[in-house]
Amino acid sequence: MNIRTRHDAIVRSLRRNGTTTVDDLAGEVGVSRRTVLRDINALRNEGFVIHSDVGRGGGLQLDPQSMQTTARLSVPEVFALLISAAAMRAAGNLPFFDLADAGLAKIERALPSDKVKELRAFLDRLYIGQLSPLQDLSDMGVMDPDLLPVFQSGFLDRHLIWFDYRDAQGRKTERHVEPQAMLILPPLWYLVAWDPNRSDFRHFRMDRISTPRTVEGTTFRHRHVPFEKDVCPFRELGP
Repeated sequence: MNIRTRHDAIVRSLRRNGTTTVDDLAGEVGVSRRTVLRDINALRNEGFVIHSDVGRGGGLQLDPQSMQTTARLSVPEVFALLISAAAMRAAGNLPFFDLADAGLAKIERALPSDKVKELRAFLDRLYIGQLSPLQDLSDMGVMDPDLLPVFQSGFLDRHLIWFDYRDAQGRKTERHVEPQAMLILPPLWYLVAWDPNRSDFRHFRMDRISTPRTVEGTTFRHRHVPFEKDVCPFRELGP
């Protein structure tokens, strides 16, 4: 059990049992008493209010209103939050955008500075627009959940990506491209990529992409992406 999983198990146990002892927690998560004490201190530093009672019958008790106040999110998770917030704002479905932005800013401050720089660079390549009312959505599918980690690596680390693609006529091809930008025309999402085999940009609907994977050991340069004037880059992250 890694540290994060153990901390989650301790919090669940405290919420479930009300009051427990260090020895009982140590037995439950399979570590020493000293390790549990270190874990309790770490959880307190994260914002959890854990009371300690000394003496016979005493133990540990978690304040019922207590919650974690520091973020424990990975870069891909932040990547997903930024993209989702941008898409919801563009669609007009983010009524409390000021609170969402404040929360994202707090998360950003918890990330390493190099990752913040990479995420901000990505936002300059995230484009938002409005879908034509004439667009046919009858064949709209579900996006592959494996897309997020592949895109995160492709965009932030500039790795080429491979995937299988099904076009509007149902034809399937294997594509090998440089991910250059992401275009969101709610509810459709597009990967904008440079196709080396065609020496040109191509737009790929994300719900038509399957089995995505990165090509390790590869890199590419960022290119100027030509967009229409009414499609604007998303640049709403705080200073």
